[in-house]
Amino acid sequence: MRLLVVEDDDEIAEPMVRGLQRAGYDVDRVATGAEALAAAGADMVVLDLGLPDIDGFEVCRRLREKSAVPIVVVTARDEEADRVIGLELGADDYIVKPFGLRELIARIRAVWRRVSPGSDAVSSQSLGQLVIDRRTRKVFVGDDEVALTPKEFDLLALLAEDPGAVVRRQDILEDVWDAHWYGPTKTLDVHVASLRKKLGDPGWIETVRGVGLRLGQPA
Repeated sequence: MRLLVVEDDDEIAEPMVRGLQRAGYDVDRVATGAEALAAAGADMVVLDLGLPDIDGFEVCRRLREKSAVPIVVVTARDEEADRVIGLELGADDYIVKPFGLRELIARIRAVWRRVSPGSDAVSSQSLGQLVIDRRTRKVFVGDDEVALTPKEFDLLALLAEDPGAVVRRQDILEDVWDAHWYGPTKTLDVHVASLRKKLGDPGWIETVRGVGLRLGQPA
């Protein structure tokens, strides 16, 4: 799926784009309403309302006039009236900042399921004996279901988005915990240790010293 991210703040846009790309999306990013209206070919638009040239509500209205492309609004405007206006102008969902990347991805998938039934990304992923079902949030090793906490599941699902690729520790903390995570990084180590134990083989999650983690394939 190709996403168009419309966000003028680099500090917000850059990690958002990286995270969406890691989740398997093709992402184009523009910083103004004019660029958003001129862009073509996106399967979904992630639209900030606070743009430097055209108000985001106006961009939403014009996009909806010329296209049925799904629109997910992301904004700091949290008043009920703003939500109502956005939805009435044609937005398919409305997310208030700050939000986690995992929530954004879940909202994107939910909107896509609504507008394109049967076209959502495959929810069940098999990696040898390991099976991850994102729709039901269940994990199996062989025939045995593995009971994971929500964060353990999110961590495993993130690594499984690109098996074998190394994901930086900071990116994991931002994606699984919060985009502005300032807590102890030891939290990640605790969850990794627990996840390895539950999966039954430490080889499922490999540590690349000084860089991050990757999903492996035990011998």
